[in-house]
Amino acid sequence: MSIFNYRIRALIRKELGQIRRDRRLAFSLILPPTLQLLLLGFALSANVENVKLGAIDYSRTPESRELIARLSESRSFRLVSYYDSVNELGDAISRNEVDAGMVIPYDLARDLQRGRPVTVQFLLNAMNANTAAIAQGYAEGVIQSYNAVLPAEGLRASFRRIRAVDLSRTGRIQLHPNFLYNPGLRDSWFIVTGVFGLLLILNSSLVAAGAMVREREAGTIEQLLMSPASTWEIVIAKITPLFVLLFLMAILATVIMKLAFAVPFHGRLPLVLSGAALCILSGISIGTVNATVSRTAQQAQLMAFFINPPINATAGAFNPVEAMPAWLQPVTVINPIHHFAVIARSSMLKGSGFGELWPNFLGLFLITLVLGTVSIWRFRKQLG
Repeated sequence: MSIFNYRIRALIRKELGQIRRDRRLAFSLILPPTLQLLLLGFALSANVENVKLGAIDYSRTPESRELIARLSESRSFRLVSYYDSVNELGDAISRNEVDAGMVIPYDLARDLQRGRPVTVQFLLNAMNANTAAIAQGYAEGVIQSYNAVLPAEGLRASFRRIRAVDLSRTGRIQLHPNFLYNPGLRDSWFIVTGVFGLLLILNSSLVAAGAMVREREAGTIEQLLMSPASTWEIVIAKITPLFVLLFLMAILATVIMKLAFAVPFHGRLPLVLSGAALCILSGISIGTVNATVSRTAQQAQLMAFFINPPINATAGAFNPVEAMPAWLQPVTVINPIHHFAVIARSSMLKGSGFGELWPNFLGLFLITLVLGTVSIWRFRKQLG
């Protein structure tokens, strides 16, 4: 017997008629996800630029002004103001007027001329530890570039960090990194591929839950009970039009990633779209389970607030899974966003095939199968 028999086709036509009458649904599945992908892709970035810098220049010499200029002329720091004392600089950091501060000692130029090492204090607002660590790396890079020009000016001194590693021995190890799969270190490639799966799960779960709950609130469930269609036929008929709309959204998001963010496609596009289809089915299954345990649309929305944030936080969409606590990392095995993010990133950036990604496809399939079975069982129980 064909899966799409005449009863299912009739129910699908009924669902398509409802969607045509509710054009806001189709609109909400196209414009908001597009804007979300663009905004999150451009706004969420690991790069730190225009860090507000305050400076105390006790030296007031050409050497100190050159050092400050090298920091402020880079895209990483933006000089806000000079301060007369460390207390004033500390108060400015506490009031968030500046994010970083540099204290140049009085004897900087003299020690440089005499070949002595110079210690420059660099203060960072570490409320955001990630930003502080990245800004520290930027400052060290600027200092290293400044050190490189000192011999050309006849100066033999160099700056040093407190507790710096002693490199005075003859033997040294030099590191020459080679960045694979993302030579330009474009963090947007990592972010948008994670946001892609997040949007698929979020929109599919919300739309599916809303459609099912509205059906019950409108009282049309009784009409479905009078039809000869079985429970699984009703469920398939209701999710098929939603799946088609969401899959079109996935295709549109793929085009946006290619055009707006220049994400490469080293792998096969059908592999990514197949993963997107399974991800959509997982999201629809989450939404239908939510609808079967909620009696009203308000309850379904509140339930979504308890379901979606943990899924998003443990997906590894915005940060690597390895950065999560060790006890929390196994949770990603039952997270559909994580599996799709691995599929999208590995296929697009690395060119991986199904032979490497089959565990993630299997994970998505099992999640969809389990949640779909639970939703049909719950829906059948409600119809009974």
